[in-house]
Amino acid sequence: MTNVAEWIRQAREDRWGILVDLVFAIVWVTMVDLLFRILEGPDWAYYLFMLAGIVAYFGFFISLEMATTNRE
Repeated sequence: MTNVAEWIRQAREDRWGILVDLVFAIVWVTMVDLLFRILEGPDWAYYLFMLAGIVAYFGFFISLEMATTNRE
């Protein structure tokens, strides 16, 4: 079990990663919500697109990591 000081240190080291995760989530949910408000799509497709955000998140950051390691 980690103590509070270790948890705070870890959070400070990862703050940019957490911020990027938050921004990605906000942008994804906003885009899907606007798209379905404009197109008036079915609820099942709306939820499917929201779940697709998980795949999009991991796909984007894995490909970004691969691209940066290939450059080095």
